[in-house]
Amino acid sequence: MTKQSRKYMFIITLRILSCLFLVNLSQNALAFSIPEKLEYDLTWTGIKAGNAVLEVKDNGAHIEIISRANSAKWVSVFYHVEDVVTSTLKKEQDNGIFKGFAGIPYNYRLKLKEGKHVRDKEVMFDQKTKKIIYTNHIDKKSSEFNINEEVFDPLSSFYYVRGIPLSVGQSVFVNVFDSKKMYNLEVQVLKKESVETPLGTFKTILIKPVMKSEGIFKKKGDIFIWLSDDEKKIPVLLKTTAPVGSIKATLVGGQF
Repeated sequence: MTKQSRKYMFIITLRILSCLFLVNLSQNALAFSIPEKLEYDLTWTGIKAGNAVLEVKDNGAHIEIISRANSAKWVSVFYHVEDVVTSTLKKEQDNGIFKGFAGIPYNYRLKLKEGKHVRDKEVMFDQKTKKIIYTNHIDKKSSEFNINEEVFDPLSSFYYVRGIPLSVGQSVFVNVFDSKKMYNLEVQVLKKESVETPLGTFKTILIKPVMKSEGIFKKKGDIFIWLSDDEKKIPVLLKTTAPVGSIKATLVGGQF
């Protein structure tokens, strides 16, 4: 495995867990539990390469959604990965797109350590005035953006979509603010099938987000996500292709 292949493997695997969808519908039911904790094994061509956790916590006035990913010890010797992404929601009532959701997204913090590459960015949402403040804490620079609708950050939008009805053969269209831009994505609902995991066999719905954003997802392989075919729509398996082999995130434990 070359250094470039290793770097690509981990970045794409970790980013899978925060690849996003914001479905442009006004009704949503809270599908996930609070608290909730989902634990994953990250593998490359069948080899254990790390682990990840998706977690939801109630901190009183706020709800926190946290994604953590770490490389395995043997991998960290030559390419250490330690990523933490946090989405904070205000516990406020809303009659718009956030109605029935856990809260209103207002802070998104992404802190990545991947080899020598370090990122630390923060996004503050003002949903009422339709403004976003983006801060790069590495460069110590901030920018302001105007948006024309209510939006989710990349992490919370994934939880939002779990409450949306999905029908095989019918795409849902997604609006998301990420990387200083608003994107319109298509999420294809492909089929239903059974998936075997260390926790047993799940009946699932397979979805495929058609990524259009700049960066590693652009024309570098499809992403597939298997959600449990029930009210919670738990992501039990995530998979993408790499230049060599495939990368998987498989549910292995947690509280849900």
